[in-house]
Amino acid sequence: MRAQPFPEHLTGWTAEQVRAAEAPLLAAGEPLMRRAAAALAEVVRDVLRGRGASVEQGPGILVLAGSGDNGGDALFAAAELAGEGARVSVLETGSRVHEGAAAAARAAGAHWVRLDDGLDHAAHDAAVILDGILGIGGDSPALRGDARTAVARIRELLHLDDPAIVNLNRDARAGRPAIVAVDLPSGVHADDGSVPDTTVLPADVTVTFGAVKAGLLREPAARYAGEVRLVELGLERA
Repeated sequence: MRAQPFPEHLTGWTAEQVRAAEAPLLAAGEPLMRRAAAALAEVVRDVLRGRGASVEQGPGILVLAGSGDNGGDALFAAAELAGEGARVSVLETGSRVHEGAAAAARAAGAHWVRLDDGLDHAAHDAAVILDGILGIGGDSPALRGDARTAVARIRELLHLDDPAIVNLNRDARAGRPAIVAVDLPSGVHADDGSVPDTTVLPADVTVTFGAVKAGLLREPAARYAGEVRLVELGLERA
């Protein structure tokens, strides 16, 4: 399943609408996470190809894995990419992680880093950073704790607070890791597009699953989303 560019004339879905549409599919046993992860992995391959690289060349990939389904999506995708030759580093940003996805990533050769041991090297070494920290759950999207600390550190390492860096053209941005957001950039509100704390990784590509979240179409969130690619999962809008 391939992610497709989002048709701009369509409207976004709220988080509640997405959850309601997913519920019958999940109850029927549809492997939505694995399908989303496979499409996410394909986007990473495409991003690498756009930079003249391939997974088989062993690029570094840093996965920021949160506690929810977004972290699971990112880890299953990372397992697929590690199995093809990518050097995958994983930073857990929450109190837990999707056990099955983490086991798959470890089995494929991914290794874990910590905020104080390995994050800086993994960020500098990465060709792609997968932002799988937060998804559509929760009342406030603002990052907290280790997740916020990790994003703040990566922003510092990549000089993302420097306007001269943020406004670089596409060719110049190819000198830093590509940032791929899983469903939506962590720290933006899925419905209203608010960004209560600007400690957010600005995505080059956002791979959104099932439906484009309404917040991705609204400012200020839209400026953090980059190119939005939609992965169809067969959701039906009520």
